[in-house]
Amino acid sequence: MRKIKTAIVGCGKVGHFHAKCYKQLENSEFVGAVGSRKGRGAEFAKEYGVQGFDSLEELVKHTGAEAVSICTPHLNHAEYAVEAARLGLHIAIEKPLAITLSECDRIISAAEENNVLGTTISQRRFYLPSLRLKKAIDDGKIGKPILGTVNMFGWRSMDYYRSDKWRGTWEGEGGGVLVNQAPHQIDLLLWYMGEVEEVYGMWDTLNHPELEVDDTAIAVVRFKSGAMGNIVVSNSQNPALWGNVHVHGSNGASIGVQTDGGAMFIAGMSGITEPPVNDIWTVKGEEDKLEEYKKQDGDFFNSVDNMYYFHRQQLKDFLDAIVEKRSPAITLQDGRRTVELFNAIYLSNKYKKPIKFPIQESFLD
Repeated sequence: MRKIKTAIVGCGKVGHFHAKCYKQLENSEFVGAVGSRKGRGAEFAKEYGVQGFDSLEELVKHTGAEAVSICTPHLNHAEYAVEAARLGLHIAIEKPLAITLSECDRIISAAEENNVLGTTISQRRFYLPSLRLKKAIDDGKIGKPILGTVNMFGWRSMDYYRSDKWRGTWEGEGGGVLVNQAPHQIDLLLWYMGEVEEVYGMWDTLNHPELEVDDTAIAVVRFKSGAMGNIVVSNSQNPALWGNVHVHGSNGASIGVQTDGGAMFIAGMSGITEPPVNDIWTVKGEEDKLEEYKKQDGDFFNSVDNMYYFHRQQLKDFLDAIVEKRSPAITLQDGRRTVELFNAIYLSNKYKKPIKFPIQESFLD
């Protein structure tokens, strides 16, 4: 097995998460870390027995790194991803891909021009119940998807927002619940339902008065297929309740995945409270399988190192794609679709009207 020389840029909580994954993966040789502040990379690297640097150029020169995870705050993703691509590094970018569509396009163009692969992290696609939904849709078990919903009722305390200076601000984070927590469920909705035609949305800050950004957002979606969708996401429920994605089909069947139950997972700060499971399954002839699926998924979840397993699955696919010279399971274009949708919700609230796709601007342009 050929091992890819891997590295990370961004030495915060998520950086530790990716570093541990790269240390564990059989197809990875973890070689280095780059800090966004002078000396941070060297300090971080000591923990993993690798070299630390203050720039990507030094990393490539001294380690021969081939792939890098971008684990910096959101507003720095494009800066580091474009530089990495120009240095010939394949790029795995934590969600969201970027904040604006122009930044997404810079990343995608840099990857294409320098013939490198890129992925954006959406590890919940690798949950077994998420994959089961996709297969059921692809196999025609629900007819055509005609209605898709996202409901994410989570909680973030002010201590969470104070844990890093960049959190909870437009300048540092680029948004709130839509940008930081909801991209996972939005990605699944788009994976199941397809391209968007039009969005009407609104957002507000309902119970975190110290925040600049949204802690609650809702949207109504019309897909190009003619299907409809609804999105309700919030960081205002204490304790957190759940996050789920449901798809209803033209033959009357409904299927769904609860991706998160109870307190939401925060990389580097908390674990996964409950196993992801199918929470609705009314496919004709399979109505009695729901409890079986739940048991299968719970048993599997408890049999693996569930804190890191699904991140590792995506990063393994990313590294395999480099060796096999194919597209990764989740592409940069997939990440761009999520960014386009949350920008459309912000813009709809700004202009008080539905937003047609493709959108012509980003909220923070």
